[in-house]
Amino acid sequence: MEKTTIPFALPFIDDEEVEEIVKTVRSGWLTMGPKTVFFEEELAQYIGVKHVVAVNSCTAALHLSLIALRIEKGDEVITSPYTFAATGNVIAHVGARPVLADIECDTYNIDPEQIMEHITSKTRAIIPVHFAGQPCDLKEIQEIAEDHNLWVIEDAAHAIGAEYAHKRIGTFGDTTCFSFYPTKNMTTGEGGAIATEDGKIADRLRKIRLHGLSKDAWKRYSAVGSWYYEIEECGWKYNMTDLQAAIGIPQLKKLDWFIETRRRLASIYDNALRSNKDIVIPAEKPGRLHVYHLYPILLKTFYRDIFIQKMAQCGINCSVHFIPLHLHPYYQETFGYKPGDFPNAEQVYEQEVSLPLYPGLSDENVETVLRSIEEVLRNNE
Repeated sequence: MEKTTIPFALPFIDDEEVEEIVKTVRSGWLTMGPKTVFFEEELAQYIGVKHVVAVNSCTAALHLSLIALRIEKGDEVITSPYTFAATGNVIAHVGARPVLADIECDTYNIDPEQIMEHITSKTRAIIPVHFAGQPCDLKEIQEIAEDHNLWVIEDAAHAIGAEYAHKRIGTFGDTTCFSFYPTKNMTTGEGGAIATEDGKIADRLRKIRLHGLSKDAWKRYSAVGSWYYEIEECGWKYNMTDLQAAIGIPQLKKLDWFIETRRRLASIYDNALRSNKDIVIPAEKPGRLHVYHLYPILLKTFYRDIFIQKMAQCGINCSVHFIPLHLHPYYQETFGYKPGDFPNAEQVYEQEVSLPLYPGLSDENVETVLRSIEEVLRNNE
């Protein structure tokens, strides 16, 4: 087979984003200003939620959500072990304990039954992670939260545009946090956002994303603004900039096409791999719109690391999502977690490989990936 290098992920950027960036640079508004405000309004309308607060990363979105909901030292927050470091780290940053609950074997999302088993008198919130772009069982999670008076902060880093029960993610939790990192389903270069229906939560988020100031830069320096401000509480420097929003505005216009393309490419993978005895393909639960930020397969008979190495030799770059939190030294040394605590997460991790999937990937590229998989598996026999 002729070696063809296919990257694991690439952002889709064209002239529309470039033109918006140029216009923004020439406008003189580089930090948070009119473009950021417009992006927030457009994203809120897309999601179908009252308020969106744009920030510089999903990590910032999660951190600010915990602060806005007054999660503090001594509290406990339940989340998935099968996630990126940011989800657990922000809990530790506010002095709370990340309480991990194992995942479902088919969706790789947090298991509501496991959430129930980990609730204590110190539990204040749940952070469900919509892994790979498939929504968690939000009905069960919301019922648990209501029964135990808990906040729900959704980690939707993978799930912009995803749907649960015909409603977009961002309309369910007390806050929902999105990522616009370059590999995500839409990008602002770096960036994130928080969606909420609660005006009081939104007001506090807007304040603490920028030092706790009573006015942001747009309200101080625009033609209708005033220079005067007050520091009303101790905040952070987490605001989005107009340069980031300039990328996000045209990206949002393309998002439905991005999702449609990802789902179509995922269906090609599905149809080719569904009957393969060596592979488990990702499931899509009824009543949920999976947006396929990732296409994670499980290898039943092939050592994962060797598979990735062999695929790289074929010119196909794959990845792994994720090393479970409880296997990292920090979580073991700080919170006492150890291997074996979350067997479902560990089993998925040991077998998981994320295949290339992004809008710029052609059907021919996908066929090349599939031929490479067949070749690698065949040579293992």
